[in-house]
Amino acid sequence: MSRPAYLGKMLLHWCEACNVPVLGRRCGCGKSTTKVEVTPPGDIRPAFNYDIKRINSVSEKQFNAPLIPDGHLAVLNKAPYEDRMDEIIVDGEVLASLRFEIENCEWVLLPRLEAARRLFQGRDRKDLKKWVVIDQEIVPFILEKGASVLAPGVLDADPDIMKEDEVVVLNPDGDVICCGRARMTGREMCEEKRGNAVKPRWSSEPKPQKVSPAGQSWEDAVKANEKIMDLMTETSRTFIENVAGSMDMKVSVSYSGGKDSLAVLQLVDETLDDYEIMFADTGLEFPETLENVKKVAEYYGKNLKIASAGNSFWDSLNVFGPPTMDTRWCCKICKLGPITRLIDENYEGGCLSFIGQRQYESHARSISKKVWKNPWVGNQVGASPIQEWTALHIWLYIFRTKAPYNPAYENGYDRLGCWLCPSSSLADFFQLEESHPELAKKLNFHLLAYAEKMGLSPEWVKYGLWRYKRYPKVLQVLAEKKGISLLPSQEAPKELHFEVATGYRPCKAGGMSADGSFGQAIDMKILEESGMLSPIGKVSFIEGAASVSFGESRAQVFASGNVNGRSENEMVLKKLMRMVEFSVRRALLCQGCGICVGHCEHSAIEMKEKRVRIRESCINCGACIEVCPLVKFL
Repeated sequence: MSRPAYLGKMLLHWCEACNVPVLGRRCGCGKSTTKVEVTPPGDIRPAFNYDIKRINSVSEKQFNAPLIPDGHLAVLNKAPYEDRMDEIIVDGEVLASLRFEIENCEWVLLPRLEAARRLFQGRDRKDLKKWVVIDQEIVPFILEKGASVLAPGVLDADPDIMKEDEVVVLNPDGDVICCGRARMTGREMCEEKRGNAVKPRWSSEPKPQKVSPAGQSWEDAVKANEKIMDLMTETSRTFIENVAGSMDMKVSVSYSGGKDSLAVLQLVDETLDDYEIMFADTGLEFPETLENVKKVAEYYGKNLKIASAGNSFWDSLNVFGPPTMDTRWCCKICKLGPITRLIDENYEGGCLSFIGQRQYESHARSISKKVWKNPWVGNQVGASPIQEWTALHIWLYIFRTKAPYNPAYENGYDRLGCWLCPSSSLADFFQLEESHPELAKKLNFHLLAYAEKMGLSPEWVKYGLWRYKRYPKVLQVLAEKKGISLLPSQEAPKELHFEVATGYRPCKAGGMSADGSFGQAIDMKILEESGMLSPIGKVSFIEGAASVSFGESRAQVFASGNVNGRSENEMVLKKLMRMVEFSVRRALLCQGCGICVGHCEHSAIEMKEKRVRIRESCINCGACIEVCPLVKFL
């Protein structure tokens, strides 16, 4: 399991009088609140009706009883885990965790003691499932010494318990003693004379279940947090006003269709009159997102500028392979590139964009400045007015202002972006099969085709292994257990492979030489028309070959795919051959993302027929080479 990360303050409290979550020590009713101990980073969010139905469905499947009664507000806290796990908080208590177990591809409820009391105490255990009754004499050993439940101490058990099931352990009076994971089947617990029956995860002295009033709504929670939200919004609006006033740039809001960017849009709308909305249509958006973007633009009555990536992702998939958590080339090609082009075409001198970034989302964002410049989008200054907000701040603000949020949040998604993002959990992809089967089918078709091409099995796709270059230990173990190869076959094809050898030239000539080959012919017309060799140095073309100078060094590229280099210095020669390799790749495989367009400080790069062309005004600085996704990720 991942180590908990403190990315911001742990803010969740609960008002017992109002029975609602509060993000501070005092409720709007005037009473003090009780802190709820949740796992960091503590980015709590509301549980929508869909979430509650899923929790109760899993609880009924495991224990034959629902966990969350009607009329009670619930919040969820995403906790560190190999895939997806949410802590469930109701009535100010962390009742249980709901986690998606990768091996069986299913949701499992891990009850804590309060959840176990609510499920079992006051009910006939014969109407329930996954229970174990132990002898009263062994209770002290469990509570005082932390001992496991041994088979000889079991009086009775649900015979349908399977090994590794989550179970609740009761004393003969039906009081909850502990809950944990079964180490043998229910029948074995009753029959065996030795061995561990249950490994407790939580244990305590018997207590009655907590009884709290029902009937609360999210409007009650908004009211309870009113003063807290007043302070947060005032601070954020002051930030927006100060940043916008300090820069002589046009203002935009980067809207993604998600809750965070919606909150930023609402804040900016309350603060500034003159701004525009930008939306990056990656071609991988949920249908609900596309509808919501139109609705939001109409709602706020502002000019909407759309940067569309069209079919870029699917066109690039054969070049890069599936994106992974380590190599998210899709962000550059489908989002940042189009945004760069849009800004370049519409905002002379660039623009200031208010963006929905929060510190609770990741370590990188927790250490990010509130005003920054994205190295991939050189013509945009980004600023986040909600950096210190939790997801619950966001939702309380949205509920309070009645801002038009994306309905996909009510269908089980806690985050919205590209529907095939490799950073999504495996649980999200199983959710996709349920909510948008046509999208899941399209993704699986392409992934299975890629797996076949690379000599990988369908299980490599099923278990989401395509999302990694470096596999976590848990997935390595899973792959070994299931017999899934994690490496492409030796026969897997290589795209535009380049080999080079460097050595000393014959004594009469002196210096160093390098000979390389792409192993295939090169279309010299594309190479010449793209101008991609120009960032290296002065270029000349003759029949079937190109020559490029790099200071006193020189390289020649031939239509056969061979490359020759000459230099007096070995390090310079290696750098030259590297730049030639990258430049040929850029020319032949350009995806037209436009990242380099916005990165060029000399306006020497243009888009022409969905491909990049280096103008004759290029000063040969080479700055655009390294930023190209083809260079970065291949």
